[in-house]
Amino acid sequence: MTKRSHRTAADPAPSSRTEETPVGRSTARRELVETEMFEQASRLFAERGFAGTNLGDIAEAMGITRPALYYYVKSKDELLAQLVAQITEGPSAEIEALAADSDSDPADRLRRIAHLIAHQRASRPSRFQLLLRSEADLPTEVAEAHRAAQRSTLHHLIDVIEEGVVKGQFRPVDTRTAALAVAGMCNWVAWWFHPDNDPADQESDAAELLAELAVAMVRQTGARAPEEPGPRAALALLRQDLDYLARTLGEAGRDNSGKS
Repeated sequence: MTKRSHRTAADPAPSSRTEETPVGRSTARRELVETEMFEQASRLFAERGFAGTNLGDIAEAMGITRPALYYYVKSKDELLAQLVAQITEGPSAEIEALAADSDSDPADRLRRIAHLIAHQRASRPSRFQLLLRSEADLPTEVAEAHRAAQRSTLHHLIDVIEEGVVKGQFRPVDTRTAALAVAGMCNWVAWWFHPDNDPADQESDAAELLAELAVAMVRQTGARAPEEPGPRAALALLRQDLDYLARTLGEAGRDNSGKS
């Protein structure tokens, strides 16, 4: 006699089951614990300073023991190094990619870079605050990586603004000063942004507004822009203006001769 299966319609066939593997559960749990670890460390470092916080404080804030925390991080310096990398090195690579996007014009690239910086500061303000407050305590290698990321971001902002000036989209401003102004405006979000109810929506709104302000700060208004970058295009515009001036002077001369 053939043994009949008691599987019901509500019980899917074995081949259709997608059970989470032990490795998958372990990875997911580690990510959750690390996220909590970074959040609590950011908060405590920002409130007490790096020197005034130890791993026991972070473990207590997480609700775990200090030995359990050692499974995820071996020292306070290592934890700070990981936080700095998240705050500076990751966004720096994204900014480099945005600045190199030749399919977008300079205004669009500047808008997207400003949005990226502002949104990151708005979404994780305590991490950026702790970075500034802990700069003097950073290990040498971490401090050098942080400064390199800062220089990279400023360099890409300057290049994008300079290209916008050359193409006539932006006013002929001092590009370094303008780049520092954009970065400073976006960084300051970490101190004044305090969402009322829905943080995600308000973070996006604040980032979009600051991105638009960054472009408005340098945008060329009330003037024609050359179709192509370079001195020849600028000379072509100048010749058009001279032709217009000559015609205007000619018309004025004929009008005056008719009146005499």
